[in-house]
Amino acid sequence: MDLSQPRLDDDVKFQSGGPRRFIAIAGNIGAGKSSLLEFLTSTYHVAPFYEPNDDNPYLEDFYRDMKRWAFSSQLFFLSNKFRIHQEADRTPGVVIQDRTIFEDAEIFATALHQMRKIDARDWATYCDFYQSILQAIQPPDLLIYLRCPMRTLRRRIRLRGRAMEQDIPLSYLKRLERLYEDWIERYDLGEKLVLDSDRLDFVSDLVDRQDVRERIERLLPSALQRHSAG
Repeated sequence: MDLSQPRLDDDVKFQSGGPRRFIAIAGNIGAGKSSLLEFLTSTYHVAPFYEPNDDNPYLEDFYRDMKRWAFSSQLFFLSNKFRIHQEADRTPGVVIQDRTIFEDAEIFATALHQMRKIDARDWATYCDFYQSILQAIQPPDLLIYLRCPMRTLRRRIRLRGRAMEQDIPLSYLKRLERLYEDWIERYDLGEKLVLDSDRLDFVSDLVDRQDVRERIERLLPSALQRHSAG
């Protein structure tokens, strides 16, 4: 089933002229999404929305038995991300989200379907739900994609020490990477910014921090207000 994103009419696609601005951070497991979100939250007056990993009651089971729990886990992520998007749409000012609903479907669920972990019947149900959601939400005003080489991803996954992530197969991470690169290439729902998170140290390098700030502010002029110490 085709999961390609529908093109939005101009009056929907560019509704960002109101008080709300929506920034989304996308990237593979270990790409640095949470670190970038924390940096931007400490720099600007924004409202952060986090990936609900810890709330997913299926996640631990999923990593033990992907085929048994893939559909349940992905449906949970999709429904919860829909709720987060709705909340972000109601929040005035600038909001920043760690991982988008597009990634849930276009990357993770698609990968599991390709791997035959989600069968055709469940996949059809999932896709129907996803397409309905797309009609009910607004896309981000700015999508920031963090590109990161596989060696760095694997090192970061080891260092952060999440037990359920330690046995993720390399082949799975590489599949996700291919899907991410294909998706970001065709993404056209708004502005996008690609950052090399392996080379840019926006956590501690002052020059890189300033570079990231300037690149984001050029794409959202006058929208972002820095904290006095930012």
